[in-house]
Amino acid sequence: MPLLRCCFPYKYSSLCCSTSPPPSPSPYPSSVSFGPLPPQHRRCPPPHRPLLPLCSLESEIPEDDDNDIDRSNRGRGIPPRPGEPRLVLVERRRDGTAKRYVLDDKSELQTYWKGRQSSMNVMIEEECFSDLSWIPDIFKNFILPAGFPGSVSEDYLDYMLLQFPTNVTGWVCHTLVTSSLLKAVGIGTSAGTSAAAAAAAIRWVSKDGLGAIGRLVVGGRFGNLFDDDPKQWRMYADIIGSTGSIFELSTQLYPAYFLPLASLGNLAKAIARGLKDPSFRVIQNHFAMSANLGEVAAKEEVWEVAAQLLGLFLGVLVMDTPGVQTSYSMMAFIWLSVRLLHLRLRYQSLSVLKFHTINLKRARILVKSHVVLHTVPGYADCNKEENILSWERFVLPRVIFGVSLDRMIGREGSSHMVKALLRLYMKEKYILFVNQCGSRGLEFLITFKVGATGLSVLKSLWQVYWLHEQQGRLPDHVFSWLEESLLNLEDGFADFLKQLEEAGWDKHRIGLNVPNGLLFEEIGSIELSYDK
Repeated sequence: MPLLRCCFPYKYSSLCCSTSPPPSPSPYPSSVSFGPLPPQHRRCPPPHRPLLPLCSLESEIPEDDDNDIDRSNRGRGIPPRPGEPRLVLVERRRDGTAKRYVLDDKSELQTYWKGRQSSMNVMIEEECFSDLSWIPDIFKNFILPAGFPGSVSEDYLDYMLLQFPTNVTGWVCHTLVTSSLLKAVGIGTSAGTSAAAAAAAIRWVSKDGLGAIGRLVVGGRFGNLFDDDPKQWRMYADIIGSTGSIFELSTQLYPAYFLPLASLGNLAKAIARGLKDPSFRVIQNHFAMSANLGEVAAKEEVWEVAAQLLGLFLGVLVMDTPGVQTSYSMMAFIWLSVRLLHLRLRYQSLSVLKFHTINLKRARILVKSHVVLHTVPGYADCNKEENILSWERFVLPRVIFGVSLDRMIGREGSSHMVKALLRLYMKEKYILFVNQCGSRGLEFLITFKVGATGLSVLKSLWQVYWLHEQQGRLPDHVFSWLEESLLNLEDGFADFLKQLEEAGWDKHRIGLNVPNGLLFEEIGSIELSYDK
């Protein structure tokens, strides 16, 4: 079947002010199609890993500025001299490195890695601050919120630096008190055995310390996940905590392995607590509609303590029931029954929450409803439809955010493909491309430009769902399909935003985070016609 070709309308052309139509033949690379697929798109690309330079020509390009190649022409609309390399775009990464895409004198695309810059670039300039500039970025990202210091108040760092030694002294006191408690219950009271209490305290505190490591990892590694989906992580916290209880429950069967089993149980419960506390704080903030977060938290303590007292009373009654004290299997069965009831009640309690913010799950529901049914559900119906336990990687259509251009077009991608993509998404803050993964269907790869916002993420999702719904009439030429989707995006997304407001959503409360691990910046302009 011959490949279909088409030309961009004026709005996607750099000659939009011209009265003549775009030149022919079409500038789109004819090798990009679904029938047959080019070699680089016949299977899913491997997971992203750091790429090596395609050639070692770094000495030919100055290292002091990404725009050195186009320095003399920047901002003046002057095309580069014939035979002069042209910097097309720069991929900027969180660690300060950058990857530059350069068109050489033969219009062939070359890539170059540029090492960490002494002055941080646009993408990470908000993370550059003088007080902690000596600390490695990987450690700062672990202990500080994303976007620090701009994302928190000015007194945050001073408070945390004083809070740390405060907590250290508190846990020293806890260790000493634990030793005293163990002596009080008879451990180490005999003459000559006073060291037993200290040894028991060390073992007990070691168990707590292993659990604390779990909370440390959760807070440092996954701290940016709770604002997006607190319902999911609050539910996962209870599931992981239940797993920890199983380890602790088995210590009665294997008393010789008390310390490892109790430590594993404490570790699981500590991880659960690390997930539960920040998730519930987000939920409490949702409740505090009148800036009364402190009162909401205090009243929640009242409910929790009342439930705790009632639960302890019922637990004592169960333990005094004949047969439970002497039968481990009966006690384990009762625990399992009550725990399953607990998890069911937790899921139902989270299901009644009605968030007004638009996270990734609710964004999928909203754009799918608009693309398929041309309607937008209200926040109550949308929250009810939201699947609390679903994982993003298993949701269709499959979307991968923050991919590199190499993965998007394949290692064999040509400069024609890069030019076509840049021209196609000239007016957008993102680039979307489609990859066919055999039996797994289509995979949508999205990368964002510097300056992209949550609205850009929402817009890219609308285009994804339009493409997903239209894949039954998939054309041979990928670029013509993407162009058609952008034409529908202009009017369709405007109507979507209008219906959002009519349904009670606030488009200014979009909780979609732009993946800032990799952003790219366009340098210069892209000509309409290709160099021959």
